[in-house]
Amino acid sequence: MSDKKIHKTSVGGQALIEGVMMQGPKGVATAVRKSDGSILVEHHEIKHARDKNKIWGFPVIRGIVAFVESMILGYKMLMYSAEASGMEDMEDVEMNQFEKWLTDKLGDKFMNIIMGIAAVLGFALAFVIFFYLPVLVFNRLNVWTQGALTPWQGTIEGVLKIAIFVIYIALVSQMKDIKRTFMYHGAEHKSIACYEAGLELTVENVKKCTRFHPRCGTSFIFVMLIFSIVLSTVLSKIFPAVASVRILWMLLKLAFIPLVMGLGYEFIKYAGRHDNLFVKILSAPGLWMQRLTTKEPDEEIIEVGIESLKAVITDNPEDDEIK
Repeated sequence: MSDKKIHKTSVGGQALIEGVMMQGPKGVATAVRKSDGSILVEHHEIKHARDKNKIWGFPVIRGIVAFVESMILGYKMLMYSAEASGMEDMEDVEMNQFEKWLTDKLGDKFMNIIMGIAAVLGFALAFVIFFYLPVLVFNRLNVWTQGALTPWQGTIEGVLKIAIFVIYIALVSQMKDIKRTFMYHGAEHKSIACYEAGLELTVENVKKCTRFHPRCGTSFIFVMLIFSIVLSTVLSKIFPAVASVRILWMLLKLAFIPLVMGLGYEFIKYAGRHDNLFVKILSAPGLWMQRLTTKEPDEEIIEVGIESLKAVITDNPEDDEIK
């Protein structure tokens, strides 16, 4: 047991393919378990928009910027980890004639193009599932009830979004590869919890720590969903005519997504500094959801989480604390 004081840090991370990415005072670093069993630790140079213009660091605006940057960074680090872990060894993959032709013509750009197409299709699918489907289901229910649900349109659509999100995560968490990624997610959280508790970063100490953390992206998504319910309810009262037209209603909600992102980010930062009743109530759904998005890691996965964390923290824990 260490004599370090308990402290809250700004350190955060993301699970990768056979690895963990961490962001801290020393920048961004990844630790990836290679196919030969060794752990590759790398630092990555990242430039933030807030360092170029102060306006991107203003409250609410910084949340929108941080979300976009995290999406881009997360994608790049996932691609990096796939290559570093040996997953992208194209020589070991049996390809058909069309794939071989594309590889010969495009070379290293082949995988980037494939992943780009996958990203576009993923966003399209997310739009259909989380925007179009709730509106469609509500309209059907509202017709069946002869318009009795109209005053509760925003609330019901929001609850449907949450239900769809929970079901989706519950289903994908059963996939073997996703389960393993969620174990790395658990190692990320447990390593940070160990460090924040003032314990020495050892496998045994990390094992004893919680895999649930209020600053997790899962909590951020749930907070956004909760805020979107409140906002949709208000918008449906202010613009009842728009709410009755499916396309206009979806476009209106899309226009307010940046605001929801910004508010969600501010709450997550607030939650990182405080532990009051308000924080516990709004954080509870996200923490519960982490039972699905994180899994208990084994010792080898914990080692990766520890190495990624060590790469971004300073020798003085007080330098890593949330200001």
